[in-house]
Amino acid sequence: MTVSRVLRNRGDVSAATRERVLDAAKRLGYVPNKIAGALASQRVNLVAVIVPSLSNLVFPEVLSGISEELEDSGLQPVFGVTNYSAEREEAALYEMLSWRPSGVIVAGLEHTDAARAMMKNSGIPIVEIMDVDGEAIDSVVGISHRRAGMEMARAIVAAGYRRIGFLGTKMPHDHRARKRLEGFEAGLAEAGIALADREFYSGGSALLKGREMTEAMLKRSPDLDFLYYSNDMIGAGGLLYCLEKGIDVPERLGLAGFNGVELLDGLPRRLATMDACRHEIGRRAAAIIAGHSQSGLIGGERVELTPVLQLGDTIRKT
Repeated sequence: MTVSRVLRNRGDVSAATRERVLDAAKRLGYVPNKIAGALASQRVNLVAVIVPSLSNLVFPEVLSGISEELEDSGLQPVFGVTNYSAEREEAALYEMLSWRPSGVIVAGLEHTDAARAMMKNSGIPIVEIMDVDGEAIDSVVGISHRRAGMEMARAIVAAGYRRIGFLGTKMPHDHRARKRLEGFEAGLAEAGIALADREFYSGGSALLKGREMTEAMLKRSPDLDFLYYSNDMIGAGGLLYCLEKGIDVPERLGLAGFNGVELLDGLPRRLATMDACRHEIGRRAAAIIAGHSQSGLIGGERVELTPVLQLGDTIRKT
């Protein structure tokens, strides 16, 4: 019984005894049968985590926060990647829920009807992350992307920019980028300004694509005085293009991205951006699943974090 409690991370067992049991298990190469345990409990100690991408620098930080929070909980995260496809998300949920995990953490609030029904009927904690602009199934942890876009628009207008272009990737499927654009346009409208140009690309976020999109937009609309990118990766590509072409940033042309990724620390100039609280979002979501939530709520929790505007060196100082 003592060995069982140690291997299931349950019950009161002294540190010395726990260490002896785990050492013996390692020497014997013993791995407990989680499926057998699940037959009795109807749950396995896994947390299903479903995100759109692992190539995007945003989501590894979210996963890091989840892993850190679950480290001593006895729960193990397992990851699924959807490539921004609602159908792939539905398929991943179907497979993961068939293993009866202890909880689900899924990026975004937009799902197929079938995926939403599966999560509602699962009987386990569901935490939707990254976005709070919409109706949650159970708990939600994220930021308001509409508010983030609006705040960036107000900062740009306050700095005196008036001819503004928007460059975005995966816009048909990245609902959070779409909401930022909606908020951005609303913020510009407050000052009587409309977007002068926009450029969309359905592929991934990359430095090269940022350079190509920036070149295309400036050739098409050379009178633009600001470019707002849907993420830092294409924004960094745009900044490198401008510096290479000798464009005066931020006096002649201002630039801003979104996410606050560490990549920005290595650029010749600090790109204006917003820290989207990625690590904290992951940590707070995992805390709800593990029962570590500060509020003490069991389900139905709403955690809205506030992204931090970082003006960097690419917006004129007011």
